[in-house]
Amino acid sequence: MTNQERQAERRKFWIELIARHKRSGKTVEAFCRENRVNEPSFYAWRKRLTQNGQPIGFALVETSALRQQRGEPVELMLSSGDRLHIRPGVDAATLRLVLSILREPR
Repeated sequence: MTNQERQAERRKFWIELIARHKRSGKTVEAFCRENRVNEPSFYAWRKRLTQNGQPIGFALVETSALRQQRGEPVELMLSSGDRLHIRPGVDAATLRLVLSILREPR
């Protein structure tokens, strides 16, 4: 595994963990203790994954031509922890509608 792949895996781990904490309703201290996570690391990653106090909304997504030819979906992981699978050829208007609904406060 390359260094870049390790970094991507680590980032994914923390994104998912922070999203789970948000959904849990628990304090950071209790959540970190239950999940055997270092509390200062949790705070550092949460800060790193935010920009100007707001969650980062979009990221560059690269897909290979071969993957698109096989009709494999692109997986979009939202800051909430939800995952959206987008198949090639999806209707753009439908995708915009789904994304706007997901952005609404719950």
